[in-house]
Amino acid sequence: MFHVEQSKNNILMNKIDAKIVDVLRKEIFPARICYDTHIHSIERLLKAPDVYIIPGLVDAHIHIESSMMPPSEFARIAVRHGTLAVVTDPHEITNVLGLSGIDFMINDATTVPFRFIFGAPSCVPATTFETAGATLTVNDIDKLFFDGKASYLSEMMNFPGVVHEDSEVMTKIAVAQKYRKPIDGHAPRLTGEALRRYVYAGITTDHECTSLVEAEEKIHLGMKIIIREGSAAKNFDALHHLIDKYPAQVMLCSDDLHPNDLVRGHLDLILAKGVAKGLDVFSLLRTVTINPVEHYQIDLGLVHVGDSADFIILENLTNFKVLQSFSRGVCLFNRVGEECINKSTSRQTSKIYPNLFNAKAITAFDIEVEAISEKMKVIQVFDGELFTKKIFHKVQKELPVGSDISADILKLVVVNRYQPTKPSVAFVRGFDLKHGALVSSVAHDSHHIIAVGCDDVSIIQAINHVINIKGGLAASNGNNILCLKLDIAGLMSSARGEEVARIYNKLNEMAFKMGCRLSSPFMTLSFMALLVIPELKLGEKGLFDVERFEWTELFDHF
Repeated sequence: MFHVEQSKNNILMNKIDAKIVDVLRKEIFPARICYDTHIHSIERLLKAPDVYIIPGLVDAHIHIESSMMPPSEFARIAVRHGTLAVVTDPHEITNVLGLSGIDFMINDATTVPFRFIFGAPSCVPATTFETAGATLTVNDIDKLFFDGKASYLSEMMNFPGVVHEDSEVMTKIAVAQKYRKPIDGHAPRLTGEALRRYVYAGITTDHECTSLVEAEEKIHLGMKIIIREGSAAKNFDALHHLIDKYPAQVMLCSDDLHPNDLVRGHLDLILAKGVAKGLDVFSLLRTVTINPVEHYQIDLGLVHVGDSADFIILENLTNFKVLQSFSRGVCLFNRVGEECINKSTSRQTSKIYPNLFNAKAITAFDIEVEAISEKMKVIQVFDGELFTKKIFHKVQKELPVGSDISADILKLVVVNRYQPTKPSVAFVRGFDLKHGALVSSVAHDSHHIIAVGCDDVSIIQAINHVINIKGGLAASNGNNILCLKLDIAGLMSSARGEEVARIYNKLNEMAFKMGCRLSSPFMTLSFMALLVIPELKLGEKGLFDVERFEWTELFDHF
């Protein structure tokens, strides 16, 4: 588009004339960039085309698996939106497959010219209360750092273990410190002395903040805050004021981004949202360029002479529409032409992908619940939030308890995918389904099978279908089932990204027709089993009180 060639000192060079956005110096000026794999010169001009060159965007915390695409396919979609690097925690696939899952992600990532900064998962399993497909030991983490496969210690979700100085947790932190690697945090609602102990242990970031008060307390203790705007959890509206106030201490991330959202946009959409809110464009750009590059020591250029030629060309600095994306001087995306990333990659052609799925079909008898008191605990969900609340619902004692559609009290079921055991059952409010059931083999973090539904027949039908195909998402309305098969570890699909997004959109549409009012029903469902985000969640062994960090009974005896 704006890409031509010239000969300079007998060396084949490329040049682009555009308006350069120097994020560090807070300056925009017309210039000519001469480059090959690196930027050799930036010559100021009196005039240049009315397009803008900025550094490639960096997502400071994301789980690639949530896109339901392997890294290579994720990259092909992400470069359309100007993303050239991601700091990614592969703990989803690691919980299923262990080190072999990490190796799959790394090997697939090497097939594309995109920067994947992989972390060593710190909590596999996420808690000692869960059954996972694998365990990542201290020695495993040490080896990942020693072999150069990991660049940081991924989010330390076991914040009680840090606060109370659990020996294994502290040893993992010590290993990261031995290799001088950053340590990511995960400390929802942690405050006061407990927070100080957590930060002073060496934790450097947090992406779980939902209020300015919480975020500022962490910033004042030295943490960097990563503002999350993903498919389910959206905190940008609440936290965006931090960007102008603390421009050097804030980064942006999507954490978990589902396929339909990734196809629609990535960090470019968050930047546009920030500009619309009146944020300083340089402070905003810093959160997705300089700050993550420096914090995670990413080998990604920042559009300075001598830097790697990593940059994107934008139509404007308002909606951040990407015209071209370059990595090490190679055009990966051209809006006018073809997607150039395919020229540099040979995607895996094997039809055999890693998986671990030992669940057996269940029956309605397996999910029957009898009330042992009139006071039943219920998980209250909120749209756009990962937090839940504990509420109570009155039931008839000594009678079977089913979904109460009129009160939006629906049955929630978790089935162990690694070994045949009795399913755990609880109840949830907030999905507002009127008929049918939703099911997913993406259930953070151990990735058992989780389902929510209006009647046992639909729930059983959906669960058994996902068991039969060994992983996927499905919606059942009693008459038919719509399914997205996830043939890679029950988490990702080997299909092309656009097809994954198309089916996922149809699943959401079906959920909406069934009455669901949540903006991202499958994403919300997948977090109902995450035992490290308050207040009440359902694991494969039962109902879990995250505030107390212990199992709790479904029925209140008092």
